[in-house]
Amino acid sequence: MSTLKPGLYIVSTPIGNLDDITLRSLEILKKSDIILCEDTRRSLKLLNHYKIKKKLVSYHKFNEKKELQKIIEYLNEGKVLSLISDAGTPVLSDPGLLLVKSCAEKNIEIFPIPGPSAITAAVSVAGFDDKFLFYGFLPKTKNDLVKTINSLKNLDYSLVFFVPGIKINFYLTFFKEYFFARDIMIAREISKIHETFYRDKISTIKLFKTNVKGELTIVLSKIYTNNELEPDVDLVVEATKYLKKYSMKDVVELISKKEKISKKKVYEICLEIKNNEKNN
Repeated sequence: MSTLKPGLYIVSTPIGNLDDITLRSLEILKKSDIILCEDTRRSLKLLNHYKIKKKLVSYHKFNEKKELQKIIEYLNEGKVLSLISDAGTPVLSDPGLLLVKSCAEKNIEIFPIPGPSAITAAVSVAGFDDKFLFYGFLPKTKNDLVKTINSLKNLDYSLVFFVPGIKINFYLTFFKEYFFARDIMIAREISKIHETFYRDKISTIKLFKTNVKGELTIVLSKIYTNNELEPDVDLVVEATKYLKKYSMKDVVELISKKEKISKKKVYEICLEIKNNEKNN
């Protein structure tokens, strides 16, 4: 690695702990002519930590089209450019796809420099099936979200999403309705001081009572088979459906007689469903 081939280097950087960077990544960054980054202030923290001084060019979702031609010119001049995101592996739910596509079309060499990723970090500790689908950030509006979830709900793979912590309850409400037959793991602050993992069944997980800061990585398990479904899961689904049409009193009476279980248990399930709706 005494000299680098000209081209675009996609360099993974730490998602939290600054020590989670590869030796190769550091060498690439040291030998780059230009480093493209989302936020120069955040990238400087990493580069200063490792005493790397290079020309930084701001490259983010708001200016990637505008800056594309200038970056391609740099590459055509035979320069070594590195692309980094604020954290993790670039391009995956981060800016860079437009640039990578353009380089591929123009036969400009692209080099992946593997490293940290919130996606693989979360899946590795979830304990779910290792066949997974990464979606990225879910839509922000109800109508778009329902369309997306409907296209995903029957896929029998683990599912991985990014969610802003402040909107976690909004998404959990829809998960309970459409992904009820799955387990869930919510990863917060991976590799940082306050790293936390929340594990539960989607049917029983409670909404958060306080605001959750930062960006969350959510992993959903495969769909339960009918034999794996617990009684409570079926009851939650049934009660949710009936509560859209009937009063809580009628639903308690109806399900209690139909399933031959106590009214108290049905009432508790209905009450939790109602409380979740109010909190959302």
